[in-house]
Amino acid sequence: MAKTGTWVAIILVILLLSLAASLCLWLRPADGKIAEIYVDGKLYKSVDLSKVTGPERLTVSTERGVNVILLEPGRIRVEAADCPDKVCVDAGWLENSAAPIVCLPHRVVIKLTGKTALDTEAG
Repeated sequence: MAKTGTWVAIILVILLLSLAASLCLWLRPADGKIAEIYVDGKLYKSVDLSKVTGPERLTVSTERGVNVILLEPGRIRVEAADCPDKVCVDAGWLENSAAPIVCLPHRVVIKLTGKTALDTEAG
């Protein structure tokens, strides 16, 4: 019986450490506020979210479909898409660099980078 209790304690410790690591990744501050939008792996547009003053919409049209991207100060999201699964829409707001937004059917990826506005302008 003592062996079972030990294993339960070990499993609980591992689960708690995993949860703590996950929270650290999701709550870490963004490396930068430059949103990069890629289509087919190529940079489509780069937007400095710190310079966005109000809601702006950007439509990304490809031969595979259309994504409507909503920009607000410090954050970005896919507002609408004509893809069948809408995973990109359900992803919600991207406010840090923990995970990108991906629309796999349209091959669109949105991520925040650690670049500054000057790095983006320099290419």
